[in-house]
Amino acid sequence: MTEIPDSHPRKSSLLSRQKMVEAAKRGLLADSAMIAHGRGEAYDYLLGERTTESASLAIREAAARLLDADSPVISMNGNSTVLAGEEAIKIAAIVGCPVEVNIYYRTDERMSGLVRELESLKESLLATSPPENKEAISGVDILGMVSDGRIRGLEGPRSLCSAQGIEKADVVLVPLEDGDRCEALIALGKEVIAIDLNPLSRTSRTATVTIVDEVSRALRGIVDELSGEPEPGPWDNEQVLRDALESMANASIRI
Repeated sequence: MTEIPDSHPRKSSLLSRQKMVEAAKRGLLADSAMIAHGRGEAYDYLLGERTTESASLAIREAAARLLDADSPVISMNGNSTVLAGEEAIKIAAIVGCPVEVNIYYRTDERMSGLVRELESLKESLLATSPPENKEAISGVDILGMVSDGRIRGLEGPRSLCSAQGIEKADVVLVPLEDGDRCEALIALGKEVIAIDLNPLSRTSRTATVTIVDEVSRALRGIVDELSGEPEPGPWDNEQVLRDALESMANASIRI
């Protein structure tokens, strides 16, 4: 890939796109992954490729609920692993929870590849982190290869999960999740923190807390918020979605 100068206004987006291209070549992504990524990019254009004020509030609420949870888990699919796997491990280390690979188009090859990818990112973090952080990072479990749990309300391979991860969890952070799975998790009485650039999706409208933001920005934001020990507060998720839609509707004014 041609080197992108720091002055390029869309450098971050172009680098993310290249990560996706390279991951697809390695067999980590489903055939439709680039379609999903492109759809997200379109919504991000309308947000001005920035974290809005309402998204910042949702990020703070998400951090607070993860800290307050009894058994939180971070559920990662192919796209989120490629774009923000390192940030997910950092959050898991701070919160003290596992990271679970849970994908829509499930194959043994993709599952093992994504688990290895997260384990590799974990090892890289261990090598570069200060000594006081190493124990917490080392303690992050990467789940997914053993499917000894079930998401009741779903059928077939989509219902598979880890008994010590999603099945046990009371709060599930689900970057780039699909609507059916989000609805099933909510029906089981779990809190769902979703990261979804489409404020009109079933995932966004069903989740307990929706962060309308690009996944790597959102997870970096959660990492930052966790250091401040935020407290959960009264939460109006519908207002957050209305604010996101208003920001997108005003895109033509900014342009």
